[in-house]
Amino acid sequence: MAVVALGTAAAPAAFADDASPSPKGPLPSGLYGKKDPQFDGVFRQSYALLAQKTVGVTPAVKAVDWLTGQQCASGGFAAYRADASEPCNSKTQVDSNSTAAAIQALHAVGNESSAVKKSLDWLKSVQNQDGGWGYNPGLPSDANSTGIVVGALAAVGEKPASVKSQKGKSPLDALTKLAMDCGKDGGAFGLADAKSGKLAPNADATAAGVLGGLGQGLVPVKGKKADAAPKCAKPDTAGQAAANGTGYLLKSLAKTGHLTSAMPGAKDQPDVGNTADAVVALAAAGQQEQAEKSGEWLSENSAAWAKENGPAAYAQLVFASLAAGMDARDFGGADLVKQLNAQGPTPKAVSEVTVGAEEKDEKKDDDGSGVSVWWIVGVGLVAGAGIGFLLSGRKKKNQL
Repeated sequence: MAVVALGTAAAPAAFADDASPSPKGPLPSGLYGKKDPQFDGVFRQSYALLAQKTVGVTPAVKAVDWLTGQQCASGGFAAYRADASEPCNSKTQVDSNSTAAAIQALHAVGNESSAVKKSLDWLKSVQNQDGGWGYNPGLPSDANSTGIVVGALAAVGEKPASVKSQKGKSPLDALTKLAMDCGKDGGAFGLADAKSGKLAPNADATAAGVLGGLGQGLVPVKGKKADAAPKCAKPDTAGQAAANGTGYLLKSLAKTGHLTSAMPGAKDQPDVGNTADAVVALAAAGQQEQAEKSGEWLSENSAAWAKENGPAAYAQLVFASLAAGMDARDFGGADLVKQLNAQGPTPKAVSEVTVGAEEKDEKKDDDGSGVSVWWIVGVGLVAGAGIGFLLSGRKKKNQL
């Protein structure tokens, strides 16, 4: 996986070199978002449905049906299939990220067990020998893809430590290999450079790696409150790798409350999407103070970004608001739930009760990994500068 210089998570802006921001033809009535779904249709739909269920909204039947209809006979999902009536073939680019995100959403709606099982079986069939996953089958494992699959496994009650490759490696093993040293790399999770293949510290990969190492996904669950920033040590377990990554995020956010990124040739700018991801990761790691500070920054600075980037961005902010202990229906004066619902077909039902992040006591799961796990519904994490759009960027770089 390569270093991708994208801005934030969930948006068409990151697709500037790939596609027009507007679709070439009419979009399906069940699909969320109005921009070209070529690279992120399944992903943004999954995020939207999962976020809705998290805050008490029952999605429209046709929205769920559209997502289910995108599944290939193998169980895998591609980013988008314009004509889902045509069977998938060897040219259909099924990927781990779209598939893992769809599992989270379909499991959350509660009535798609057959589709979920097929997708889980497909993911297991394309697991790399090191225990992880790349974006597409056959690509090297990366923290983002491995993290989102961990979230899918956790959502359905499977323990990632028990999902092993033919060589006996689990996704937790893969995450330890994707974690970097404490010295110059600060304990971050790495993203592989396209030219050299070497890992470089990356905030997006780190947020994903922290959640994966803790056995969590995108739906916020607060971990046991930490007394201080974790000490960095050799990442010989997924739990320690997650602790190291937590420290890296804390240092990165300490000064301004947000992460930064830069497009090639541009000045550094606030990275809204990765900041939202970091809030969820820090809450999971028990670092609630910084999660709340960064959540406040998001509430004051995310409106334009979310409007531009659509359903996945609104969903990401819903998750971040709950992780920060804030009200998703009054986030800096904005009703994120209402804004998300307006991105697609009218929901079947809407509850006025805002669901906050559930707080769990830390429990050790005796699986030999040394990882504290709270199995919940959720997705791993794949967002950086625009949720589905980061996916596109990673995919392109991986294929170089």
